[in-house]
Amino acid sequence: MDDVRLFYRSCRIVCRWSAVLMFKIRHVGTRHVPRKGPALLVSNHQSFMDPPLVGMPLSRECCFMARDSLFRNPLFTWLIVKLNAFPVSRNTADISAIKKSLRLLKQGKIVVLFPEGTRTNNGKIQPMLPGFCGIAKKTKVPIIPTLIDGAFQAWPRNRLLPRPGRIIVEYAPPIRPNQYQNLTAEQMMEQIRNRIIAMQYHWHSRLPQQRLEWYGSCNEQNDIIRS
Repeated sequence: MDDVRLFYRSCRIVCRWSAVLMFKIRHVGTRHVPRKGPALLVSNHQSFMDPPLVGMPLSRECCFMARDSLFRNPLFTWLIVKLNAFPVSRNTADISAIKKSLRLLKQGKIVVLFPEGTRTNNGKIQPMLPGFCGIAKKTKVPIIPTLIDGAFQAWPRNRLLPRPGRIIVEYAPPIRPNQYQNLTAEQMMEQIRNRIIAMQYHWHSRLPQQRLEWYGSCNEQNDIIRS
């Protein structure tokens, strides 16, 4: 198991208790995240809280690809760099961020990506950019589709501060290299996105309080569940 630095561990404890008290957070499927060796966690993006929500229940440190605009404030930059964030320029083929991801994975780290590129406007899983597929194929690491649900309701884009809610983070069984090596980037991206959509639909079907106004009327989600 990787060593966890004191600063990272301390921040993780604070985030855990804050999330439990304010959001009644529930983490499902943490056993699917390898306890050692590299892995790529590919998650949807609902709020500013998403990186700590994904990393806090895991016994290992995670590294987070974060948009470059978050690194403009020196104090905030110091904090997120200490928590293993590194910048990526959105809507471009950021070679520096790609090389950083490859290097971290080759070192046996967990890298967390949010390939929607920006937070959702309505809670739905948005189209994803397939750039992470090349990273996975070059490093031959397991991919863990990861769902965050409820963070949008707690902290939507148009709200200055979060409010109490209920958040679920689910880690799906890993997709192994032999399962994706022969797929195109678009096929890989669609398979992972569909898994995350299916997980979201599952929780919305079980928990009425999680449902957003589009639940039940989205043909895309219904088709995925039936397939």
